[in-house]
Amino acid sequence: MQTSPSTTKGRYRADVISAVRSAIAGNNLLAAERLARGYRDAHGVTPEGLEAFSWVARGALTMHRIAEAANLARHTHLVSIRLLGRTKLDAEPHLAAALGTSIEVLAQAMAMQGRRAQAVRFLNRELAGFNASSIHTRIRKNLNLLTMEGKPAPDLEIREWLGRKPPALDTLRSSAVLLFFWAHYCEDSRAQGRVLVRIRDSFDMRGLHLIGPTRRYGYLDEYSKRPASSRREVQHIKQTLSEYYSDLSGMFIPLSDLNFDVYGVSTTPTLVLIDRGGIVRCYHPGRISGRDLTARLRDMLKS
Repeated sequence: MQTSPSTTKGRYRADVISAVRSAIAGNNLLAAERLARGYRDAHGVTPEGLEAFSWVARGALTMHRIAEAANLARHTHLVSIRLLGRTKLDAEPHLAAALGTSIEVLAQAMAMQGRRAQAVRFLNRELAGFNASSIHTRIRKNLNLLTMEGKPAPDLEIREWLGRKPPALDTLRSSAVLLFFWAHYCEDSRAQGRVLVRIRDSFDMRGLHLIGPTRRYGYLDEYSKRPASSRREVQHIKQTLSEYYSDLSGMFIPLSDLNFDVYGVSTTPTLVLIDRGGIVRCYHPGRISGRDLTARLRDMLKS
């Protein structure tokens, strides 16, 4: 069957992001940037092209090419803001992804360059500007990465839960707390859960409380994102717990969107360690190894 020009164009636009990400995964930042620039030269400034550039900026940051990452992120941020004059942010997912990534990379680059206070000011400004958009949780995550450790842990909303009613954090003073934010569809959350079984077995006698906040996403499958009713999704979460987290039975599970917003959880899993005084000692988006988590817990419990 012959492919129409419009189909080819749409496929090319989707493929440029995958191609850039593949080049970065192969540590070929030069090839990634050439792909992004070639796409821009052929199609002009588009949300897809900006997302591709945002991935180049992230790749540069990962490779510790900090100045280059900052310049790419700053350019992507400026051009993304200009495009917002013609469309709403959440009406164009590629634009939201580009802007969110550019904010993240720019703030992290500032912090790595020793400009932590400037990064915090920048993130607070962006949070105020995009608080009603889909990227606000991602901005909050990056703000928390720079500011949450050493501060009192925010309270958890406990209006709905699965299993036993979770305790309020302020009732757990004199005990260590590990918050494990997870998503029912997330393979990384399941892998982290297997690590937490060993952690809980090792530290249960030392008074560690494990709390696993989760939320509704409005769908069962991350890829299709086919809408699901609230009741159907809760049934699916319970099934997921039974199938993949049975060894963590007894874990407290608050069910709340607000907890994810307050803790800036745009990445699952996210782990938060809280000491006996209610102070956050570790805020870690993404998976963490059993060895690293054990070391952090031992250090925290010594204090």
